[in-house]
Amino acid sequence: MRFHILTLFPKIFDSYFNESILKRAQQKKLITIKAHNIRDYTTDKHHTTDDTPYGGGAGMVMKAEPILRAMRAIERRTRNTERRAAKIILLSAKGKQFTQKTAYDWSRKYDELIFISGRYEGIDERVKIILSARGGSAFGGKANEISIGPYVTTDGDVAAMVIISAVARLLPGVIRLESLAEESHWNSLLLREAKARSYKPEAISHPEYPHFTRPEVITWQGKKYRVPKVLLSGDHKKIRAWRELQRKRFQNILSLD
Repeated sequence: MRFHILTLFPKIFDSYFNESILKRAQQKKLITIKAHNIRDYTTDKHHTTDDTPYGGGAGMVMKAEPILRAMRAIERRTRNTERRAAKIILLSAKGKQFTQKTAYDWSRKYDELIFISGRYEGIDERVKIILSARGGSAFGGKANEISIGPYVTTDGDVAAMVIISAVARLLPGVIRLESLAEESHWNSLLLREAKARSYKPEAISHPEYPHFTRPEVITWQGKKYRVPKVLLSGDHKKIRAWRELQRKRFQNILSLD
């Protein structure tokens, strides 16, 4: 299985992935892990990857275009080798919660996972919109927002480590069969419980709204993706109302999953 991580700080992963079990799994070519520096896909001399949010608010938002260029580079490399079952994962505190059942399903269904690691206030919403659109990604399917729990970390890099560790250890040959056998009873209980219980949207402690930053219009594969007009209006009352509506829509979507 291949794991790709789009991040601003690829060196963060060096220590964790080059020790112990995951190091041996890479040496045996059971898995490959590649951290891609999003800054390598910027076009300005300052390698800018973030900007202020439209509609105001604290913090910075990660720009869409460098991330989309990085994704395109990964897609080209994949097309030049073989077609693989892949999934795009946006690591976000407002995403659906990752569980042991998720790890098990992904370890069986996919042979390539691509993680987009957010920082600051989050990622421009147009990344999700474009990558989830038909033809938006060569990998197909939707870009899914995933969280590792009902709490907020400083970045998505930690979440990527957690998920890769959980999925990789379930792949054949990564850990001893005896170890898996010892925990098989507990895994079966976890999987049964996950199937029996519906996902609770209230598990998310900080429901979010979509973020947008410059440029105002992104042209991608011949199509224009614009910032919602209300965020450009300067009317703070309307902006607050729009953001609250987006929060409620997000909670409703989760309750239907």
